[in-house]
Amino acid sequence: MFYFACVALNIADLVEHAVDLMPERVAVVCGDAHVTFAQLDERANRLAHYLEGQGVQPGEHIGVYSRNCIEAIESMLAAYKLRAVAINVNYRYTRNELRYIFENADLAALVHERRCSDKVAAVLPDTPRVRTIVAVQDDSELDHTSHGAREYEAALAQGSPARDFPERSGDDPYILYTGGTTGYPKGVMWRQEDVWRVLGGGIDFLTGERVADEWQQSQQGAQSPGLVRFPVPPLIHGAAQWAAWQSLFSGGTTVFLPQFDAHHVWQTVQRHKVQVMLIVGDAMARPMIEALREGDYDASSVVAIASSAALFSPSVKEQYLAALENVVITDSIGSSETGFSGLGLVQRGAEQTGGPRVKIDANNIVIDEHNRPVEPGSGVVGRLARGGHIPLGYYKDPEKTAALFTEVGGQRYAVPGDFARVESDGSVTMLGRGNTCVNTGGEKVFPEEVEGALKSHPDVFDALVIGVADERLGQRVAAVVQPWPGKTPGIAELDSHIRGEIAGYKVPRSFWFAEEIKRSPSGKPDYRWAQQYATEHDPVPAQPSPTTTS
Repeated sequence: MFYFACVALNIADLVEHAVDLMPERVAVVCGDAHVTFAQLDERANRLAHYLEGQGVQPGEHIGVYSRNCIEAIESMLAAYKLRAVAINVNYRYTRNELRYIFENADLAALVHERRCSDKVAAVLPDTPRVRTIVAVQDDSELDHTSHGAREYEAALAQGSPARDFPERSGDDPYILYTGGTTGYPKGVMWRQEDVWRVLGGGIDFLTGERVADEWQQSQQGAQSPGLVRFPVPPLIHGAAQWAAWQSLFSGGTTVFLPQFDAHHVWQTVQRHKVQVMLIVGDAMARPMIEALREGDYDASSVVAIASSAALFSPSVKEQYLAALENVVITDSIGSSETGFSGLGLVQRGAEQTGGPRVKIDANNIVIDEHNRPVEPGSGVVGRLARGGHIPLGYYKDPEKTAALFTEVGGQRYAVPGDFARVESDGSVTMLGRGNTCVNTGGEKVFPEEVEGALKSHPDVFDALVIGVADERLGQRVAAVVQPWPGKTPGIAELDSHIRGEIAGYKVPRSFWFAEEIKRSPSGKPDYRWAQQYATEHDPVPAQPSPTTTS
């Protein structure tokens, strides 16, 4: 049965169009479990009706507190079917962080994995707005009943399978909470039509052309077998969410892993003949390329790998190009506040200009400190600004919302603080967020460029670059380094190597070695952790260290 009434550009509507055209196709796979499009639709309908029966109203917020699983995507879809709002809750949050997100996001309902039951039970007395709780069965044995949670499958059995919801709208809200690696998480609010345009395929990422209508993605998908896409990051990350939604809109199969493991990634690729993968920079790319070398995995089905939202350093890109000669590899930029902003094709031996070098789309510009567009080739470092389809602002934060937007030439732009330089050919080199920039003796140093230089050393597995207080310079550049297992790079050796990659004033003057660099589950850097680590530990002595040992 086809539904071709005039329906809005809305996440639930776009999924339902694919359901109606391709009901028997496999929609989502996780481990040994899978659901077809028809099953996904029915299960989301049941959950939506259960939540509705518990008093959840359109516009209210439903937390999804889970690792990647089929139930997580069903829960998000159920929220949008109900015209409620799904809220991504980081499964690594401590109780204090969980309490903050429950309160700040005004959660009325929560779907959580059973393994999180103890933390949920501890927080609920302080968050009385959370009225309805559903627990997804997993391999844990924690008690999910003490805090009143309904078991997930029981909740579905209680809800109607009918798709009989009121008409939805492109104005329905979508909220994505940022990772909060440099401060408390913020909820970025969008209209669903706007966020679909910039992240869900509503505008072609390669050509910049707008999708004609709400049926184009599903109709085109029905004319082909459908791609198998594998968003490797967790669904708490916007890039993974939208890789999944775009796949569902076009009738593709979305494959998940509950959590990241480099060898499991390639086993999943081999098992499900994955064609397109999404990763988040070096935090995933480096262990994955090592696992590919170590294991006898068949990756011949892969035609494209896309990296987004975190540093994909030049040395690691070269390793991928050497190992996967027939795979198209791209590096894209964007943020929770702008959506997709630009795409660069990763090429062997490409000139390095300090960060990801991409072609931005027509709605993006780089502006200087006076809000004037930066001239290509001028060398001026400006801020990336996006016009056109942009967010509404930050949830419950009018001050930060006002600071997010500016006007250029009579048009409103979102300016989240990503610094960039426009090259002479019009391409844009991304340099990093302003709130992580190190100001040393009046010079601005962007951590990602220095991190890329550090990680090009063969003994460095990972690194985070921070600014620490300095009486003479105000701040000095410093680095927390995770060596490869069994390696101990000398400080003099690191210094010499980095000076061959970047200008001298950008070279770290203090180093700390750590057994493991802490990052978010999606691979984004945790600079707060790095600052704390540097505060609590003595730096490595500055004198030359022994040479690398195996």
